[in-house]
Amino acid sequence: QVQLVESGGGLVQPGGSLRLSCAASGNFFRAYTMGWFRQTPGNQRERVAVITNGGSTNYADSVKGRFTISRDNAKNTMYLQMNSLRPEDTAVYYCNEAGTRLDWGQGTQVTVSS
Repeated sequence: QVQLVESGGGLVQPGGSLRLSCAASGNFFRAYTMGWFRQTPGNQRERVAVITNGGSTNYADSVKGRFTISRDNAKNTMYLQMNSLRPEDTAVYYCNEAGTRLDWGQGTQVTVSS
């Protein structure tokens, strides 16, 4: 059973930074294109960034230039460096295979507020 565990969220002031981590169990990780997603109450999850197994990346317009996705295949871990955070970035952040074919983890809450 594949498990995804997100961590690194918290409360941060506008303009601040956070680094999220996604730890994946199993040997599938290095073969998959992975993504970070976020969800706010009453809204659908939106994809914010993806990274291929070769390291190519793509970002939602709303986070481009502020967020950086990366991965360490040897550690089965993916990261999301979030800089210049804004109140509208407040959400629960999740990781998954880019096509969301894996079971969702519990997510990690990011709150941007003064």
